[in-house]
Amino acid sequence: MASSDELASFIASSFPSVWALELLLLLKEQARPCSPEELVDLMRASPSVIESALESLVAAGLAGFYDERTAYMPVTPGVARLVEETERLYRSKPNRVRRLIVTSAHKGLSAFSDAFRLKD
Repeated sequence: MASSDELASFIASSFPSVWALELLLLLKEQARPCSPEELVDLMRASPSVIESALESLVAAGLAGFYDERTAYMPVTPGVARLVEETERLYRSKPNRVRRLIVTSAHKGLSAFSDAFRLKD
């Protein structure tokens, strides 16, 4: 079992948005490769949201492509365990997980905006 810091770090670094987490959990639940069109319908999201989330999940080693379809495919058993723990935490404390994701996304924006701040 991962420490709370390790799990928080995994969540913050693996999911650029709550959409990405929701999409990963849907792929995991489906347990088969799904087409982008099917994912748009199941998630009731725009194609661009699905495409962006899929790209981030593949880059994070959480999903993989089969021809034109995508499936849940954690790169290691350790990553699969972190996904399981993330899912349990999200089911029991969704606001905590959402805050981890949103805070992480805002840190990147803050760092970018700080680069343009005038210094004394």
